Amino acid sequence: MKRLSGKNAFISGSSRGLGLACAKALAEQGANVFLVATNEALLKEATSVIQQRSAVQVGFHAVDLRTLEGCQQASNAFNERFEQADILVNSAGATKGGIFPEQSDEEMIDGFALKFHGAVRLCRQLWPALKQSKGTVINVVGGAARSPSRDFMVGGSVNAALANFSKALAAQGLVDDVNVNWILPGMTETERMERLLEGKAKMQNKTKEEVRADSIRHEGIRRLGLPEDVAELVVFLCSPAARHIQGAGIPVDGGAGKGYY
Repeated sequence: MKRLSGKNAFISGSSRGLGLACAKALAEQGANVFLVATNEALLKEATSVIQQRSAVQVGFHAVDLRTLEGCQQASNAFNERFEQADILVNSAGATKGGIFPEQSDEEMIDGFALKFHGAVRLCRQLWPALKQSKGTVINVVGGAARSPSRDFMVGGSVNAALANFSKALAAQGLVDDVNVNWILPGMTETERMERLLEGKAKMQNKTKEEVRADSIRHEGIRRLGLPEDVAELVVFLCSPAARHIQGAGIPVDGGAGKGYY
C-alpha cells in the first residue's frame, strides 16, 4: 500500500517548479491532489501529466493567491472537490532580486502578498479541516530566510517571516493535532532559478553560465538542487513515519547552510 493512499492534498504554486514536483510525488504515493496557481493552461498541462502517471483524483483551480478573495475561492473549490483536507503544501511565491535602493515599494509588497499572506490565509482557511483530519502543513520557505543578502532583500525578508510564522503555527498544531513543518530549499533548478541567474548575470555583467558556476563554487556544494529533492522530503513529512517531527525547518541545500539553523 502506498504511503498516502486516500489522502487529499492542496498544493499552491503547483503549475510548475517545486510545487508541481511536490504534486507529482504526492500523487505517486496515492494522494489525491488539488493544484492551484494563476496560469490555467499550465495547470491543465500539469493535471494531464499527473493523471497519466498516477491513478488518483486530480483537480485544479486557477486564481491569484495574492488576495484574500483568491485564497477563499481556492479553498472553497478544494472543499467542493474533496470531502476532507489532509495535506496543505504552500509552495506559491516568487520574489524579485535586486539592490535595495533600486527596488520599488511595490516589489516588497508583492513579495509578501503571495508567499507570506497567501500561505497564512490558506492555513487559516483550511485549518478547521486539517484539525479534523489530524493533517499536515508543509510550508516551502526559501533558504534566503537564513542567509541575508543585499541583492535578495525582498526574498530574504519574506521567507524569514514565513519561517517565523511556521514555527508559531507548529505550536498551535500541537494543540490541534496538526503537523506543521517547513522546508528550506537552496538553489534549485527551476524556471524561477533561471530567471534569478539571468538577473544576477545582468547586474554583474557576466553570462548566466558564469553566474551558475560562481554560485555553486560560492555555496560550496556539488550541484544545484532538483525539485525532486524537495518533493521527496515533502512526501516523507506527510507520511505517518514523520508524525513525531513537529515545528522543524529542514534545509535541502546540499550543505550550503553553514549554521545550525
